[in-house]
Amino acid sequence: MNPILALAFDDAWSKARSTRMIILLPLLALFILGACWGLSDPDATLPSSISANTPFEVLFVASLFILLSSTLGVVLFGFDGISKDRISGVLAIQLSQPISRRSLALSMLLGTLLPVLIPTLVLSTLGIILIRIQMGEWPDFADIALFLGATTLLLFWYATIQMYASSLAKDMGSSISLGIGAWLLFTMVWLLVTVLLASAFGVDATDTSNADFEEFSAKVDLLSPNGVYHLLLEMRVGDDISRTISPFWVVTSAMGWTVLPLWAYIRRFQKVGA
Repeated sequence: MNPILALAFDDAWSKARSTRMIILLPLLALFILGACWGLSDPDATLPSSISANTPFEVLFVASLFILLSSTLGVVLFGFDGISKDRISGVLAIQLSQPISRRSLALSMLLGTLLPVLIPTLVLSTLGIILIRIQMGEWPDFADIALFLGATTLLLFWYATIQMYASSLAKDMGSSISLGIGAWLLFTMVWLLVTVLLASAFGVDATDTSNADFEEFSAKVDLLSPNGVYHLLLEMRVGDDISRTISPFWVVTSAMGWTVLPLWAYIRRFQKVGA
């Protein structure tokens, strides 16, 4: 693990000093800290469909802002993770070094993940402190652990997907197209996919608040990293969420999203030519 971590931290430090971080860091701070501070404000007027009466409910709603900012940050850092090195000839030099392809693949994956994960976790921790200031109470330790752990998994999933896309692409344009396409699918278009599947399976999709559609959407969300992320958090929200699905399937899906894309990425990287 030492060579993997050494290469990963070197790559992450290089990306942390890049122009992309100058763009990303204020965006993360605005979205995460702003959401935690604003949603936990006792005088805030929220839509009736949004419940933010407890510290964890505030974190649950704030997770939407992480989906819009941190996951996009992973795409921003990872779209040229392999394709750029291949075009510039750096990949040929890396592959000639005395390190296995699997170790090199893992180091490049961590080098893409860490520049986004570390600021996200730090800002999330600061957001929890802001919630404590506003509401006068802390989330339970289990709530904090679940929130930070699920967020880590979410960014790991996106980093793996993006690095896999970068290994498939022959140029940086194709790589970013694949990455942005996957991000848009899971973030912006997934509700439409759910509605189309519900109609195909005979589930009433004219009212997305009915019980049958809610149950169906929970099952479809097992196929989306964003959906699994929210299902993990919903396990601690309790009766305020109408969707009911066994935690067994949620945890199994989370394990699948952790193992299968990683396996596909490493397998693909071992076939990548310089």
